[in-house]
Amino acid sequence: MKKTYFIVAGEVSGDLHGAKLMSAIKNRDPDCYFVGHGGDRMVNAGLDIMYHTDQLGVVGFSEVVKHLPLMLNVMGESLGKLKELNPSRIILIDYPGFNLRLAKNCHRLNIPITYFILPQLWAWKENRIKPFKEYIDQSLSIFPFEQDWFNNRGVHINYVGHPFSEIDKPEAEKGQFLLKHNLSKEDKILILLPGSRQQEIDRHWPDYCETVQIMRKNIPELKVMLGKAGGIRVRNKIKGLLIEEEDVQAAIACGTAALTASGTATLECAVLGTPEVVCYKLSAVSGIIAKKLNKSPYAAMVNLIAGREIVPEFLQKDVTSNNLSSALMPLFKQSSERQKMLKGFDEVRRSLGLPGVYDRAAELILKRTINGEP
Repeated sequence: MKKTYFIVAGEVSGDLHGAKLMSAIKNRDPDCYFVGHGGDRMVNAGLDIMYHTDQLGVVGFSEVVKHLPLMLNVMGESLGKLKELNPSRIILIDYPGFNLRLAKNCHRLNIPITYFILPQLWAWKENRIKPFKEYIDQSLSIFPFEQDWFNNRGVHINYVGHPFSEIDKPEAEKGQFLLKHNLSKEDKILILLPGSRQQEIDRHWPDYCETVQIMRKNIPELKVMLGKAGGIRVRNKIKGLLIEEEDVQAAIACGTAALTASGTATLECAVLGTPEVVCYKLSAVSGIIAKKLNKSPYAAMVNLIAGREIVPEFLQKDVTSNNLSSALMPLFKQSSERQKMLKGFDEVRRSLGLPGVYDRAAELILKRTINGEP
């Protein structure tokens, strides 16, 4: 019997992981069918799409309220499609604000649910552990420390390793990328990674532009490249700005250093060996709420994994061009700051497990779906 999966990824990073997971499942079960929410990569992998990540990527507490009518429509249509199809399994990827509500709302349909890339409950909103106990059939973790945290709270999880353990950019590939942008290995290149959502871009970009202006006073020959997520708009104020949208990981790998919005990109920089400075801004209201709720000592995933500050991070009012440029400057030299950060990156990479994450996840999902194995 043909297996049908309802899959949900609401963000750009989730789209990437969703596409690779779909491909891994299809390699084992070519006749399966995927429907749900995702982005271009998941569509290319065979998703019958309902809503695109460009529509779903909302960040912040006050921002969610503004988009509530849309999200209610998405929820309603999702439940309608689930009742219509009665799929073999639901696969949820990160995006907890929506996905955990969906799990609760469709509980009466008795459709088994896999959660891949778990919400960071250990950082905030620990009370969200309840939906996992009540509604989630299978939990697949990408961080080794999550296993003990969830198990100690009565939720069994499978650790499959981190997807970034599979990132590799050979020197030949880097050379081709540099040639594409008329750059050389000797160039000093600053990679700008302001986020994957339009809200993030709008909030971070003015500080990024001012930071570049300050840095070019000290490094006149500085090359600047924007790692641009699809579907976003940028009001460019940077002279000679290079833009890369097709292969942002290649841009990171070729950069001398990066200015990164807190999120998935911070870990990409670490895995690819590019020193970075991390920053993040929410709206004033969302920032106040986040500060009260967040139990984690760090914002950057690199620092969270290491349990100490490996990369400098600036949040809210501390996101200023002076702070960012001062932290970035030493990274363009063979300084102690740069060497110490690269050594910390080695430690983080070792903790991410072995390649084959999507294959292991796909195997576990199929075992549970077909045979009911734990």
